[in-house]
Amino acid sequence: MEKIVKLASENGILIMSKSSCCLCYAVQMLFQDLGVHPLIYEIDHDPEEKEIEKALVRMGCSGPVPAVFIGGKLVGSTNEVMSLHLSGSLIPLITPYQALSNVK
Repeated sequence: MEKIVKLASENGILIMSKSSCCLCYAVQMLFQDLGVHPLIYEIDHDPEEKEIEKALVRMGCSGPVPAVFIGGKLVGSTNEVMSLHLSGSLIPLITPYQALSNVK
């Protein structure tokens, strides 16, 4: 879906989320704790919510949300993000965006 690709390419870190999703919140807090402030796109506030969910699954996300994009590329959902973090591989991916997040 073009909307997802556009948002992902225009923002260093994008989290496709739902406002009522506890796993989405956990991933958002992880990124905040790591010093980055990704764009949070709440798909449940979008009239195309169902189409976005289907598109995210087609793109390879294990569940529709959270869907995390870094540098325009789909990283995955909660399991993938937490696995990257525990293995030490997440920090190098987000480092280029830490300085950008602190510029106000």
